[in-house]
Amino acid sequence: MQRIASVIRLRPEKEAEYRELHAAVWPSVQAMLKQIHVGNYSIFLRDGVLFSYLEYSGDDWAADSALMAADPETQRWWSFTDPCQQPVETAAEGEWWAPAEEVFHLD
Repeated sequence: MQRIASVIRLRPEKEAEYRELHAAVWPSVQAMLKQIHVGNYSIFLRDGVLFSYLEYSGDDWAADSALMAADPETQRWWSFTDPCQQPVETAAEGEWWAPAEEVFHLD
């Protein structure tokens, strides 16, 4: 199992919309996440920064991420959520959610 964390900024004027979307995540989006071996997935908000944590139990994160990105329902979901977000200043060129480095873990 791989733990994956990432961050992105939430546009302040879009906070209510983002919260509303995530209060009722589409079943098709949840099914896709499960299909690509994602579990224990949470998104936290603090001071305008969204922090995402998930556990990946598959064998190829890049391939599973590409499968999700190619899914029309996921693309439609992102058409609503992406305008609410903006990459952090330290994100690499073309990077949306920027990976966070794990510096401590306790089982």
